[in-house]
Amino acid sequence: MSPDEIDRLARKRAGAKLGFYGHLAVYTAVNLFLYASSVLGHRSWSPFPLLGWGLGLVLHGISVFLIGSGSSLRERMVERERERLKRERGGP
Repeated sequence: MSPDEIDRLARKRAGAKLGFYGHLAVYTAVNLFLYASSVLGHRSWSPFPLLGWGLGLVLHGISVFLIGSGSSLRERMVERERERLKRERGGP
């Protein structure tokens, strides 16, 4: 990889991680507020948005740290495809 490609990939990964951390901060703040509202209102409805949004947060984390943004799994799959395409086209 060229230095420019490395820099671009590093910026992309850092941006994805910052996006996840921002999502996590908003999730925490909003759900604390919802929980407090639920407790003060003497109704226990706060677990529903907590669980629903929590599932979205977990999927976001998986996409950032395990699947997307150039993770090792993704990089290995891309490299396999590159090699396969090179073999099919008879390239170096």
